[in-house]
Amino acid sequence: MKWTPETARDLPVVEVEEVERRFGAKRALGPVSFSIARKGIVGILGLNGAGKTTLLRIMAGDLRPTSGVARIDGLDLARDAFTPKRRIGYLPESPPLYRDMGVRSFLRFVATIKGVAKEDMSAAVETAVERAGIGEVAERPIGQLSHGYRQRVGLAQAIVHSPSLTILDEPTNGLDPVQIVAMRELIRELGRESAIVVSSHVLGEVSKTCDRVIVIHRGRLVADRSADDFGVAGGELERLLVELVE
Repeated sequence: MKWTPETARDLPVVEVEEVERRFGAKRALGPVSFSIARKGIVGILGLNGAGKTTLLRIMAGDLRPTSGVARIDGLDLARDAFTPKRRIGYLPESPPLYRDMGVRSFLRFVATIKGVAKEDMSAAVETAVERAGIGEVAERPIGQLSHGYRQRVGLAQAIVHSPSLTILDEPTNGLDPVQIVAMRELIRELGRESAIVVSSHVLGEVSKTCDRVIVIHRGRLVADRSADDFGVAGGELERLLVELVE
């Protein structure tokens, strides 16, 4: 069957099959396998250095696996990254922002790269500005913004094209308490419409936002359950994580 956006709707948004990544002789990840449904919030949880960012970069199409297959909307990222990458929004831990550009100009630039049609451009940019809560700084150069606002601009660029999958690596880094609450609310809102993957080493962030939790330790997938099964509300996630990594 020929791939089309319509046929992709019948597939999981993410399919990871026996994915492994090595850097020289060192295995950083895998092999890991899982799939992600078209809506909901999945947390990727693990200690620093567990392999979370390596996994996210493979899912975002920024890093090729040494072996195995990663698909977005049924498309193999290793064979043709261009089409599936237009269906992905990615906020890395340190967002690559053009500091000399104004916020709106930067978002229009990203939207163009991601294939947003000219007639939809203004609406897409304004929706991202509103959702990220950056309207009051939207005409300022990115380099003049605080770290918290730059993080929110990074989020806006990740969602400006209404992606099938949004990947957020430590999205609350550097935010103040008010901004953290707003970020959590936005992530929950986005998860009702599409698939969201949130990576964190902070247990509280995962427990407050995610429907499902995947635990990575030393490059291996050691647990994959619903947040309710982990007993997040009762604090059992903390105890389980300690048991898994010891």
